[in-house]
Amino acid sequence: MTNSDATVLDDPVGSSLGGHHAHLAQALGRAATYVPGVASFSAVPADAEARDWADLAQLLGGGQFADLFSCPAAPPSDWEPVFVLEGRQLIRPGGGPAEQADDVSGADVVELSAADVPEMLDLVTRTEPGPFWPRTHELGTYLGIRDGGRLVAMAGERLRPPGWTEISAVCTAPEARGRGHARRLIGALTARIESRGERPFLHVAEANTGALALYERLGFESRKPVTFRGFRTP
Repeated sequence: MTNSDATVLDDPVGSSLGGHHAHLAQALGRAATYVPGVASFSAVPADAEARDWADLAQLLGGGQFADLFSCPAAPPSDWEPVFVLEGRQLIRPGGGPAEQADDVSGADVVELSAADVPEMLDLVTRTEPGPFWPRTHELGTYLGIRDGGRLVAMAGERLRPPGWTEISAVCTAPEARGRGHARRLIGALTARIESRGERPFLHVAEANTGALALYERLGFESRKPVTFRGFRTP
């Protein structure tokens, strides 16, 4: 599959909210957002008009955070900018094995559930891999690695455009780094995703050169640069 076959990834939030994650969506007109506690991402079409922005503002409420992810549309001037972050979208070419180095599962790789959310939130607080909320685990499968019973690393599935699954929330506790945990978790998730006939993709901040190098070693290739933006509604 070439990059031109992956155009659905140009709007990964909107295509997820309108498809696989419809049960976790709130929608009004052409605007959509995730229900509270799952994700902060919102979507409007690339050709958004005043009506679309008004619908999204109504969904979110006044003075609320609108995380537009990589949507290229510019909101009205009375939407207050909150952040801009340069990043990159990467995809894994189809047809190759998920991970060759060694076993990507093992007894210490476990599937996480709602019962693990307090530990997942604690790990995210300590490592800051990106947005993660009390119900984010409902987006897909999340895997973790425990050491002495304590959760020290995790990664999971986030956005789900048709035919694709995003790997996200890749993080390792400072005291457990350098042991290959992230590589094993990404390999295990990649194998799961490809086993159901889908392709993995992910996003990384341009400044996070260490993560970018890891993903490239695992066979991911850059598809395009992206700009992540957040605003506050009027």
